[in-house]
Amino acid sequence: MAKILSLPAIANRQNPKPGFPNLHRHRQTTTLLTRSSLTDQSVSLSSAKRRLLELISDQDRGLKTQNNPSKLSEIVEAIDDMAVLGRGTITTGPSLSGTWRLMWTTEKEQLFIIKNAFLFGTRTGDVLQVIDVEQGVLNNVITFPPHGVFFVRSTIEIASTQRVDFRFTSAVLRGENWELPLPPFGQGWFECIYLDDNIRVAKDIRGDYLVVDRAPYEWKE
Repeated sequence: MAKILSLPAIANRQNPKPGFPNLHRHRQTTTLLTRSSLTDQSVSLSSAKRRLLELISDQDRGLKTQNNPSKLSEIVEAIDDMAVLGRGTITTGPSLSGTWRLMWTTEKEQLFIIKNAFLFGTRTGDVLQVIDVEQGVLNNVITFPPHGVFFVRSTIEIASTQRVDFRFTSAVLRGENWELPLPPFGQGWFECIYLDDNIRVAKDIRGDYLVVDRAPYEWKE
């Protein structure tokens, strides 16, 4: 004969005894909290990225920021926010490869060239970083349209999920019909603190910041 459960027994099956956790409910709650946390982080990162791009949009690749400490502080704060939100992500994988175009930087040497190229009868075009993770190479490139270019060749080694070590190997200043080789001059590292399909944010060994976007073309020597 089938056993007929009393109402208290049915209630006890549906509601665990006092002191015993409902594991199904716990797993469900944990999953919901995890999804919520990931969504909140994604929204926060998107907001931080949007704020950074707004802050640098009128800064002439960093030239105007040099004389505006309050603006610099705002931009660095936005970058630091992105670094915190992006902590633990992998930014040195294959997606790091590509031709990246300068949007904003604090690097004085690059800004000096951008500002003073007119003294040499030219102007500064795109400033690029060309990275190939698989081949282990990086070129820093400053273009002077229509034919001039200065580029520094480097080898790179992936040191961690967000850090890249580099060593300069040679440099070249090239015009339309001439080329001047220059000696290499050092080594260092940079941390890629944020990376997506459109932009990359980095901080280097000297504490300089760099914001670049993916160029709509590939640069080659």
